[in-house]
Amino acid sequence: MTNQAFEKVRELMREMEAATAATPEAVEAFRIRYLGTKNVLKPLMGEMRNLTNEEKPAFGQLVNEAKDLAQAKFDALHAATQEQAGAGAGADLDLSAPAEPLPLGSRHPVALTMRRIVAIFERIGFTVAEGPEVEDDWHNFSAMNTPEDHPARDMQDTFYVGEGLPAGPPPPHGGAGAAMLLRTHTSPVQARTMESQQPPIRIIAPGRVYRNETISARSHAQFHQVEGLYVAEKVSFADMKATLLHFAREMYGDQTRIRLRPSYFPFTEPSAEMDIWWGLETEHDHRITKGTGWLEILGCGMVDPQVLSNCGIDPEKYTGYAFGMGIERQAMLLYNITDIRLLFENDVRFLRQFRSVL
Repeated sequence: MTNQAFEKVRELMREMEAATAATPEAVEAFRIRYLGTKNVLKPLMGEMRNLTNEEKPAFGQLVNEAKDLAQAKFDALHAATQEQAGAGAGADLDLSAPAEPLPLGSRHPVALTMRRIVAIFERIGFTVAEGPEVEDDWHNFSAMNTPEDHPARDMQDTFYVGEGLPAGPPPPHGGAGAAMLLRTHTSPVQARTMESQQPPIRIIAPGRVYRNETISARSHAQFHQVEGLYVAEKVSFADMKATLLHFAREMYGDQTRIRLRPSYFPFTEPSAEMDIWWGLETEHDHRITKGTGWLEILGCGMVDPQVLSNCGIDPEKYTGYAFGMGIERQAMLLYNITDIRLLFENDVRFLRQFRSVL
């Protein structure tokens, strides 16, 4: 009986060694017979009860060798059939035929414009700063010196979310009970940066913003901004003008002319709007510049001392300038896009036009 048990295992091993399989179906049949849940090797362990204690270790080792052989043989047969299938498929290929062109995507014009603006400012020492799109009242309005009765705080201009809608003075520094909203500009990033680090600060803050406005060819309820901030000792209005002139010429050409017009923003004093000379050569030029030849592209000004104080920076020691621009506006100028809604509709016919733009 002992010799019969050992011989039965050896016979199965010889059978596995001699096995061949030319098709995946034959390989699967081999797997089921020798490695499946009801394989022929499993009952052999029952022979243990008929063996002496001295014979059991040798028999167990022989059964394990049979299991290892079954797995190795299956792996070899499977690999061989896979190679044959690959060789057969390759034989049908015409290697002289032209390859199928891969469909190429394209960058979105807003992303292209944002990357271009960021690159210009990074080359002169600005770093990118980011912040949350869902903001509290303090960072979005109060820190930026926006009066409590300012129209921008009204529900018709701001998307408020969750609880704590504006009803009375907001708690300082975004404390418990502060109204939460979708940020209306990227200025909160400036506030958070000034709260977390001391000057010198030189950042740009690109990102998506939201305003409760009627969607039309010229305005949208969501859009993108890039805002810049530079705070250090002895920063002047002339420094800001030189920086923005450099930006305009990098963005629109070496001969670009700019002008600064007095304006008002709660967080800067003095404030200005910057125009570039667009020209009056075509009917389109007359239309977008309203016949003046000048086109507004951004707002700017010296950071109000109260804003510096709100954020924990000594206004007696430091000064700074800030600026902000809409990225969609810049994209529409760069690529002659006449309707801002095209930038949000994901129309493939429109986006394909930017396939070759890096």
